[in-house]
Amino acid sequence: MSGRFLIEGPEDARLTILLAHGAGAPMDSASMTAAAKALSAKGFHVARFEFGYMAGRRISGDRKPPPRAETLNPEYKAAIAELNAKGPLVIGGKSMGGRVASMIADELYTEGRIAGLLCLGYPFHPPGKPEQLRTQHLKGLRTPTLICQGTRDEFGTRGEVSGYELSKAIEILWLEDGDHDLKPRKTISGFSAADHLATMAETVLAWTARLQP
Repeated sequence: MSGRFLIEGPEDARLTILLAHGAGAPMDSASMTAAAKALSAKGFHVARFEFGYMAGRRISGDRKPPPRAETLNPEYKAAIAELNAKGPLVIGGKSMGGRVASMIADELYTEGRIAGLLCLGYPFHPPGKPEQLRTQHLKGLRTPTLICQGTRDEFGTRGEVSGYELSKAIEILWLEDGDHDLKPRKTISGFSAADHLATMAETVLAWTARLQP
């Protein structure tokens, strides 16, 4: 751990990935840790951080709902500034963390401060509320983006997302039978969670190789 960040992977990596957590689980949750380890194993410098409300929960134990995602935009920008990554930077995160990153991505990409956006389980809509789409800003997104999504993610299944109007800058990796944590049911899919994380990391490696620094 380095200050407010959890760090994995080589310091001299060609590219750094900064990840924020989802709405309900901290940066050291099992799914975040597994994703960070899979990415660092591919040679990425991976940093995780927490928004203030989640860090506060560790002290108070208070489980009140998270703030609206857009109100966290300044906190994400502050984390980028504090991290001060050397070389190309990809921002993103798990669920809400990726959504917050997606809201600030184009501003930072235009300024040449980031190379891309990585979302692990994008929350296209709240569970059970497919009409409440969170895709308006994704229609005109200019930042090169990779979304890694399970085909049965309750925040946006493959069948649902195929009908959305999304920017051509967005690529989606579909992981068969994966849930919101990208975990499949092995007896149904034939894949394990480790299989899907390995595929995710391999795909991120190939995708970042195409990004402009």
